[in-house]
Amino acid sequence: MNNHTIQRAVIASVLSVTASAWAQTSVGLGRADYHDNCASCHGMSGKGDGPLRSFLVKPPSDLTQITQRNGGKFPQELMWEVIDGRWSGDNGPHGSREMPVWGSEFKARAMTRPGDSANTAEWSARNRIVSLLRYLETIQVP
Repeated sequence: MNNHTIQRAVIASVLSVTASAWAQTSVGLGRADYHDNCASCHGMSGKGDGPLRSFLVKPPSDLTQITQRNGGKFPQELMWEVIDGRWSGDNGPHGSREMPVWGSEFKARAMTRPGDSANTAEWSARNRIVSLLRYLETIQVP
């Protein structure tokens, strides 16, 4: 089994386990996280026109076109991998990409709260990523 197959299996299992947490997430939480963490690069409307765009080597993606670029289906597994970023094998907050590794970042932020364990922090990070996915689905254009 190659690395890519293993990564896809891990992501698929995370998504299936996270599906039960789907009800505990919200588009509103995803929207808030997007505005706080993503809009500076991707823009408030998700079109890739954020204020930091000119400082980046590669322009940020237009996030309103994800479904359109993928044959009319929102690619949850792929978007999970892009947002989470931990499965890419890169180290550091950005790895070899300009986009932060949000899985690590969200988990680290959750670990700063008193009483949180690594497991609780991981679930918090996953719920935030699911909420972001839910929000991104709402901004897709036909």
